[in-house]
Amino acid sequence: MSARTVLPAVAMTAVSMVLTLAVVVMWLGTAMPWPVALVVGLGIDGGWLAALAYERRLAAQGDHNRTVTAVGWSFGLLATAVLVAHALTAEHSAGAWLAVAWLPIAAKALWLVHGLWERTALTPVALDAIRGIQQEARDEAAVARARLRAEAATEETRLTAVTQAGARVAHVQARTAQTLSSAWSTLETARAGEDTGRALTSVTARVTPDVTPRWDLPVWGPSEPTGTPALEAAPALTDGALDVLVDEIRHSQTPPLSYREMAARFRAAGHSASEVRLRAAWKRVA
Repeated sequence: MSARTVLPAVAMTAVSMVLTLAVVVMWLGTAMPWPVALVVGLGIDGGWLAALAYERRLAAQGDHNRTVTAVGWSFGLLATAVLVAHALTAEHSAGAWLAVAWLPIAAKALWLVHGLWERTALTPVALDAIRGIQQEARDEAAVARARLRAEAATEETRLTAVTQAGARVAHVQARTAQTLSSAWSTLETARAGEDTGRALTSVTARVTPDVTPRWDLPVWGPSEPTGTPALEAAPALTDGALDVLVDEIRHSQTPPLSYREMAARFRAAGHSASEVRLRAAWKRVA
């Protein structure tokens, strides 16, 4: 795997070294003997190559030295400066020489990338473990997304059902209220009518003379529960006691009271007895 980065770095280094040596020999060969120019070119390339070899040795040992790195970059910058100076002083093809002047810096950058690759490289076992962890995380995320979608769909269905049920209940309540309102309006009309009012009043009048209560509509609305009446809390009367009370109330007025008048006064006095027992007592004393 490291060949993907080391081979481009080696190729770029070789090209830049050959180019630097050729430029030094051609450029300085006019001002000095060519063997001297060759030595200068080899010196630049040799210093760069030595610094690079030492830096690679330290990297193989897991170490790093800033001084060695600085020396290597210095030789690379020197080679680049030689190429740029030659391109600026060349009479022909100055642009072409400037176009290749960046090769030494590019070679150093490739070696830097190769070093980073080596420092972050992992074994196949570690890479397989990482891929397994990533796949597991993706699977869990997909399951969580599916669960959330299912829960959202279920909640949406539940809300739709509740909303529809509420709408049906509201519709039934509205129809019931409309029916009750119509019935109430009919009762009010009957109560307000002169003839029907008299008829209903006569039907609901008490037996007591000179008492004609006005017929009223029943209360329509919420009602509050009342406690147990005192009459229900009273102990039940025996047949003998019931006969005595019925006889006293019946003869409390002359002529004797009718059953209906007696029953009304019996209950108004706070006594309690069922209608069946009260009628039986009335028959016994009357």
